[in-house]
Amino acid sequence: MPDNQKRVPVAFYRTGLGREPVREWLKELGPDDRRILGNDLQTLEYGWPIGMPLCRALHSHKGLWEVRSNLSSGRIARVLFCMAGGRMVLLHAFIKKTQKTPDHELNIAVRRMKDEQDD
Repeated sequence: MPDNQKRVPVAFYRTGLGREPVREWLKELGPDDRRILGNDLQTLEYGWPIGMPLCRALHSHKGLWEVRSNLSSGRIARVLFCMAGGRMVLLHAFIKKTQKTPDHELNIAVRRMKDEQDD
């Protein structure tokens, strides 16, 4: 990478009880999939702002972005995040099973984004 400086560090959303749901989700994945997601997130940290095909804003929800990762076995993962306090806060992650992102997945991220902005 041409610049060894992170432009925007990644942080995990933390619940009031101290849980980090995206970190927990990542730990459930196999090593190859964790590596793919880790590389994609690192690309964003060092290269922000980056657009498609890796990252895009979700225009239906102002301030919400998605990392688009292609995992092993043809699966597709999405990590939803917002920018807060100069950090990329990872709010929610899931394996995508339909073309359209399900509303319940978006609602989880939006609720966590509001929590993050209230801090």
